Amino acid sequence: MAGRIGASVALGKLHGWAAGSGDRDIIKKTFKFADFKTAWGFMSSVALKAEAMDHHPEWFNVYNKVEVTLTTHDVDGVSDKDVELAAFMDALAGKLG
Repeated sequence: MAGRIGASVALGKLHGWAAGSGDRDIIKKTFKFADFKTAWGFMSSVALKAEAMDHHPEWFNVYNKVEVTLTTHDVDGVSDKDVELAAFMDALAGKLG
């Protein structure tokens, strides 16, 4: 099981992510793609990674934009699992343009 590291530690390991506002310990990022098809492909690939990790993002999609929130519910905050999934998303988004 992952241990809680907190948003501030996670943000030190990532680029372009932000801490959430309010009481929840979360990190968040909005990805923008060329079109809906690319955004959906991004989400499909992330879904396969997330399922393999047994760690699922909270997200919202409209056309070419995917808003992502990551936190680990088991530890009530941000963990290394969130950093791993965020880094995967960043690398994938970079490949997709």
